Amino acid sequence: MKILQLIHKPQNRGAETFACQLSHHLTKLGHEVKIVAVYSGNAQLPYSPKIETLNGSTGKRIIDIPAWKNLSQIIKDFRPDILQANSGDTLKYAVLSKIFFKWNTPIISRNASEVGRYLNSFFQKKLNKFLYLNVDLVISVSQASKKDIISHFPFLSGKTEVIPVGLEQKSEIRAVELLPEGKKHIVHVGGFSFEKNHSGLLNILALVLQKQPDVHLHLIGDGPLREDIIKKVDDRRLSSKVSFYGFIPDSLPYIKSADILVLPSIIEGLPGVLLEAMYCRTPVIAYNVGGISEIIDSNTGMMIEKGEEKKFAHGVTEILDGPDVRQIELAHQMIVENFMNQHLALEFVKCYQKIKLL
Repeated sequence: MKILQLIHKPQNRGAETFACQLSHHLTKLGHEVKIVAVYSGNAQLPYSPKIETLNGSTGKRIIDIPAWKNLSQIIKDFRPDILQANSGDTLKYAVLSKIFFKWNTPIISRNASEVGRYLNSFFQKKLNKFLYLNVDLVISVSQASKKDIISHFPFLSGKTEVIPVGLEQKSEIRAVELLPEGKKHIVHVGGFSFEKNHSGLLNILALVLQKQPDVHLHLIGDGPLREDIIKKVDDRRLSSKVSFYGFIPDSLPYIKSADILVLPSIIEGLPGVLLEAMYCRTPVIAYNVGGISEIIDSNTGMMIEKGEEKKFAHGVTEILDGPDVRQIELAHQMIVENFMNQHLALEFVKCYQKIKLL
C-alpha cells in the first residue's frame, strides 16, 4: 500500500516522533510511505527520506487554500491508499483539502489525547464534529481516549480502534552520570506546557524535600512555559535542587539512570515516557489521567489520583526508600510483549487494509 502520514510540523514531540518510527516499520513491511508536514519546522526527526511541507500558514488555519492545494497535488502525484492525520492541525487540513479539491483518499485520524479537554467553545465543538464526520476511521492511543472521543461524538462509536504508542527496540541503553553525586535522582521528561503540570511538580518536590532532603529533580524538555518554571524555581529557592536540560534527542540514558520517573500530568493520552521508563526498569509514579490506568496498576507502578500532591510526594519517598523489584520486572515484561513498534505496525496495517476494502 501507499500511505501518506500527515504531521503538524517537524518538532520534537511524541506524535511526530511516533509517526516517523511507524513509517520506518511500515516501509520495512514493504509499504511505500511519504511524510508531509502542514507547517515548516527545524527539528531533525528520526526519518531519513525528506519530509515535505504544505507551507501552511499559522495565521490562516481555517482558510488556507494554498496549503490545501499543495496537499491535493501531493495526493494526485503520490496516489496514496490511506492518509493518516497525526494530531495538531492535520485533520483540519486533510478534511478541508479533500472537500475543496474533491480527492477520494480515505482519511484516518490518530487520536493521541483526550479531545474533550480542548473543546472549549461552541465553534470548536462544531468544527470538530464536522471534521470527524469526514473521517473513515479514528485510531485512539488508549481505551480512555476512545471513550472520551465517542462521548463527544457518538457517531464515531463504530469507527474507532485502539492502538497504543510504542517503543523502538534497543540493544543497549547506556546510563549517564546524574549530578550531584550521592543524591536520589528524580527525572521528569516532557514539554513545558500546562498539561505537564510543572508547577504542581514543584509543589510535590517541596513536600518530598521535607522527608528526603538529598533528592534532586532533573527536568528534560523545552516549551513555552520553561522560563516561567525557571523563575518559580528561583523564587522558591529550589535552584540547587533542580536541573534544566532543555530538549534531549534521546532521554533514555537519563531515564535509565534515574531512581524514579515522575509524571504528574493533568492531561495525557498514553504517555510514551512511562513506557520508556518501564522499558529501562526505572520505577514510575503518575497521576491517574487519560490512559495511564491502562499501563499502571499495582503490578507495574504507582498511580495517584489527579491533584493529590501530598499522596504523590509520599509515593515518591516510598519508592525512593525501597523500589519494588518484582514490580519493575513485570512492567518491563509488559512493555516488551505489548508495546514495541515492530508489532504495532502490523496493527496499523490491519486498519489500513480494513478501510481500503470498504
